[in-house]
Amino acid sequence: MKIENRQQLLIVLTIAVGVLYAADQLVLEPLIGAWKARAKTIAELRAQVNNGRLLIQREASLRSRWDQMRTNTLPNNTSLAEQQMLKAFDNWSRGSGADVNGIMPQWKNDSDDYMTLNCRVEASGDLGTLSRFIYDVEKDPMALKLESVELSTRDNNGQQLTLNLQISGLVLLSQRQPQ
Repeated sequence: MKIENRQQLLIVLTIAVGVLYAADQLVLEPLIGAWKARAKTIAELRAQVNNGRLLIQREASLRSRWDQMRTNTLPNNTSLAEQQMLKAFDNWSRGSGADVNGIMPQWKNDSDDYMTLNCRVEASGDLGTLSRFIYDVEKDPMALKLESVELSTRDNNGQQLTLNLQISGLVLLSQRQPQ
């Protein structure tokens, strides 16, 4: 093979490699990136469709659960709501044997859709009565959220305990509830 032919062959091969590299960078890589992005979008859409189907299948149970939750909210009247909350604390303390030493209710209105009745409660008793009191609060169907629980002792043996609770009750403003 002659030197001139070899140089021409090397030039042609170099140009061909350059063209292939440019084609790879300018055509093939963007196509692969677009393909991967499309595949990711399709996977996300399939997941959303699947979640939608599951929601449609669970519609009846979700609606009944929401209706149950809505009917267990506090009434849309501040005095009735406080009265209902105080009555519930009285029932829980009698049922558990705990002594409720103080209740400090406070209204909080952060939204046009709902309000919360925040109550700071101090109760005393032994471990069994206070744990029963907390259990009764948690198991009540009323729309309550136990925000914080603090337990401290009042004697050296730990037999007399003080319980401080922060409880929030929900009041829905946009919907009418049965009184």
